[in-house]
Amino acid sequence: MKAVLVAAVVSLLVALFGTPMFIKVLVKRGYGQFIRDDGPTSHHTKRGTPTMGGAVIVGATLSAYAMAHLVFWSAPSWSGVLVLFLMAGLGLVGFLDDYIKISKQRSLGLRSKEKLFGQTLVATIFAILALRFPNDSGRTPASTKVSFVRDTNVDLAFAGTIVGVLLFILFANLIIAGTSNGVNLTDGLDGLATGASVMTFAAYVLIGIWQFNQNCQTNPGVKCYEVRDPLDIAIVAAAAMGACFGFLWWNGSPAKIFMGDTGSLALGGLLAGLAIVTRTEFLVVILGGLFVTITLSVIIQVASFKSTGKRVFRMAPLQHHFELLGWQEVTIVIRFWIIAGLFVALGLGLFYAEWVVGAA
Repeated sequence: MKAVLVAAVVSLLVALFGTPMFIKVLVKRGYGQFIRDDGPTSHHTKRGTPTMGGAVIVGATLSAYAMAHLVFWSAPSWSGVLVLFLMAGLGLVGFLDDYIKISKQRSLGLRSKEKLFGQTLVATIFAILALRFPNDSGRTPASTKVSFVRDTNVDLAFAGTIVGVLLFILFANLIIAGTSNGVNLTDGLDGLATGASVMTFAAYVLIGIWQFNQNCQTNPGVKCYEVRDPLDIAIVAAAAMGACFGFLWWNGSPAKIFMGDTGSLALGGLLAGLAIVTRTEFLVVILGGLFVTITLSVIIQVASFKSTGKRVFRMAPLQHHFELLGWQEVTIVIRFWIIAGLFVALGLGLFYAEWVVGAA
C-alpha cells in the first residue's frame, strides 16, 4: 500500500516542478499552440501558449511507477508495464501529431489515416500481449470475457481461441479509441480534461486497492475478483493521478501550458488500459461519463447536420456550446468538473453495490 502513496507523491512533485522547466524549453523553441480561426474568438488570446505538456504527465507517471518499485525493491507486473506501454505509445502518436501542428503552424497534424494507424498499432500490440503472461494461478492481465465490474459469462472466445483473440483485439481497439478520442475532445478548455482525469484515476486507485484486498489469489470466495495484479494497477493509477494533479497547477485557467494530443491520447489510452486489466470495461463508460457526454455531443452534432442540415448545438464539442452562450470559461470548467465527479461517484457506487449484493 505504501507504494501507492509513493507513486502519487513522486509523480505530483515531478509534474509540479518539472512542468515550468518544460515550459521554458518549449518557449525557447517557439513550440506554441495553433488556434483554429473557426473556434470561439476568446481562444485567440491563447495562440502561442506552449503545448505538448502531456510529455510531462507521461514522464512523471513512468518515473513515479519506477520509483515506487525501486523504493520497495519489488518487481513490476505485466499488467502495470502493458498499461504504461499503452499510455506511452499513444502519447508518442499524439506527440508526432502535436509536433507537426507546431512545425507547420496548422490546426491539423498527422493525417487521419496516419493517426488511426498509429493508435491501432499500439492498441493491437497491447491487446495481444495482454492475453499472454499468465501468473502462477493462470491469470493473464486481460481476459476475453466481457466485463462490467468483473468478468461476465459473455466470452468473446465462444467460437474458438483464435476467433476469441481476434474479437478481443477488435473490442480492445474500440475501447481504446473511444477513451483516447473522448479525452482528446474534452481537452478544449484550460484544465478541463486534466481535472476530470484526476478524479477518474483516483477512482481506479480505489478500485485497484479494493480488488487487491478482495482478490481470489489471496482471499478466495464468491465475491473475489479475478484480476492478475490489482495492487500494481493501483500504483499506476496513483502515479497518473499525481501527475495530472501536478500538471493542473500550470494547466488551470489561465493555462501556462496545454497537454496537447500528447497528453489527451496518452491519458485516454491509460484509462482504457486500466479498464481492461481491472475487468471494468463497461464501468469505464460511467466513470468517464464526462468524456462520453462530450463525445456524444460531437456525434449528435455531426449526425444532425448531415441528415437535416441543422445543428443541435451552437458548436461542438459541448463545452464550446456553452462558451457561445456566454458562459465564462472558468464557470464551464468548474461545472463540468462537478459533473465528472458525479459520474465517478456513480461508477464507484455501482462497483461497491455489486460487491455488497454479491457476484452476478
